Amino acid sequence: MTHQAKNNRLGEYVISSVGEERYRAYIPAPLPPDPPLDMTRLYPLLDQASTALGRLDGMSMILPDPSLFLYMYVRKEAVLSSQIEGTQSSLSDLLLFEVDEAPGAPLDDVTEVSCYVAALTYGLTRLNDLPLSLRLLREIHAHLMNNARGGNKNPGEFRTSQNWLGGTRPGNAVFVPPPPDKLADCLGRFETFLHDETVRLPVLVKAALAHLQFETIHPFLDGNGRLGRLLITLILCAEGILRDPLLYLSLYLKTHRARYYELLQSVRETGNWEDWIEFFLQGVIETSRQATDAAQAIVKLFKDDRVTLEKSGRSTASALSIHALLQNRPIATSTRVTEATGMSLPTALRNLALLEELGIVREITGKDRNKIFVYGKFLDILSQGTEPLRR
Repeated sequence: MTHQAKNNRLGEYVISSVGEERYRAYIPAPLPPDPPLDMTRLYPLLDQASTALGRLDGMSMILPDPSLFLYMYVRKEAVLSSQIEGTQSSLSDLLLFEVDEAPGAPLDDVTEVSCYVAALTYGLTRLNDLPLSLRLLREIHAHLMNNARGGNKNPGEFRTSQNWLGGTRPGNAVFVPPPPDKLADCLGRFETFLHDETVRLPVLVKAALAHLQFETIHPFLDGNGRLGRLLITLILCAEGILRDPLLYLSLYLKTHRARYYELLQSVRETGNWEDWIEFFLQGVIETSRQATDAAQAIVKLFKDDRVTLEKSGRSTASALSIHALLQNRPIATSTRVTEATGMSLPTALRNLALLEELGIVREITGKDRNKIFVYGKFLDILSQGTEPLRR
């Protein structure tokens, strides 16, 4: 494609002002790109991505309880997506928080991640009775920002003031999204693209386009990055590409964040959507394979540990019940175990001690009372890649 043709895909800069300061804000061209995408260079990666995604989607058919895997995988995504925005919470921190124990990370960080879980879960459930729309995005945003940090950021409402990325003000920012008076037009065209059945593009390509366009519009005062990443999964589920919400790209984007930000800006400056889509499709391939491998490893772990229990000669229905509980929540207090299983505290502790002796769980407090047990190998599989970013 010629340089001039790519220029035709570019948006426009408008001069706006805050107080006495004037600055340039960017208004993206509507989707889909015009001239159309060069699909010949995209098809090989698209085929690989579709195959990898199909294998991942098929995993939900062989998992003994897909809901357990989804429960934990949603939490992993919440941690990763929030880390990209600067939180220091780990998956262990979130799980400790959810069983009312003190996490190792700042409480505000963990609360923010917990709100992401709530927003993601709400959005996926709401898709059952509401189409993917600006209304749904506002509703999800309200759940996402339902915390101390987000309370003053107009939860669930599109911004009415200027935001910017990088720098200390719009005048020295790296990027300035559309000014408030242009936001409604940009969002209207964006929603039209989401619903336009005349646009004949593969769903994965549509998701790639929509994610970048959403990030460029940046319609909320805060939370745009997290919601933009969630939008990818919402599109794949709404379009029927995934039966269950198993694909999340945050680990890939976290690992390659410098290239990710470079490509976002490159599309705005050059109109080169193809490079961005290739990067996106490579992320789908890598992430799908990682998730498939993780699901297979978890299934094998559960089976092997159950066999270990049964072959120990000391296996009881209580021990197997606790093992099943820890497949649901890999961090549990002794109180949680008694409440969930109905067994007495002495019985629970005796069987937890057996699981610990067999190397299935470990106790992490060292206390005589209020013990906390971790299904370590399960948590290790889930936690791969969730180490907090260094500031």
